[in-house]
Amino acid sequence: MAVRDASMDRKRILVVDDDPKTVRLVRLYLERDGYTVDTADNGRTALELAREREPDLVVLDLMLPEIDGIEVCRRLRRESDVLVVMLTARTTEQDKLAGLDGGADDYVVKPFSPRELAARVRAVLRRLPLEMTLRGPAVMSYGALTVNLEKYQAELNGKELRLTPVEFRLLALLMRERGRVLTRTQLVERAFGHDYEGLERTIDVHILNLRRKIEPDPARPKYIKTVYGVGYAFAEGAA
Repeated sequence: MAVRDASMDRKRILVVDDDPKTVRLVRLYLERDGYTVDTADNGRTALELAREREPDLVVLDLMLPEIDGIEVCRRLRRESDVLVVMLTARTTEQDKLAGLDGGADDYVVKPFSPRELAARVRAVLRRLPLEMTLRGPAVMSYGALTVNLEKYQAELNGKELRLTPVEFRLLALLMRERGRVLTRTQLVERAFGHDYEGLERTIDVHILNLRRKIEPDPARPKYIKTVYGVGYAFAEGAA
């Protein structure tokens, strides 16, 4: 991996899309915000640049030649904790779940406003380190679930769960506040370290994905309860 000068405080962003017009537009808005921007038009080049340049965030199109965006995101997740904002022209719930399950932190649906995308990038980049958003015991166990903050690991029935960074944060936050209802805004603030309205709708998709991984029956959740019109709560009796 390339060694970056520690004195450089400008965030580096990798924009990956096979549409040159989209790349030019996104690059223009991100450079206006003061970011250093690299670009790639296929998945293979994106992975090579990510390893060489070590970006702080990747704006990643879902549909890419050579290696698709989902697979690029999965490989990036295995190698680093780089932040990922997925671009997708698909709007179904399953497509959004697939992108987030691949490890994306947020998604933006095409066609999109470049201003909104720039705002989402700023919001995701403001995410605080895990140790600053989660205080309290290093290990929490309720029922068959265990979360270990020091090892950044979650287990269900003794088997390690493959959670994305956002899913891990959400599960840890809800478990720590067991029995307390947390609004979507509170979850965004505590999981990302800031409040941005655009991320609130993403929380619902992350919760759906999380339930698929931890609930015996996601349609009738045992652990993460929905409080309609308010937010979510980790069930008080889930011990």
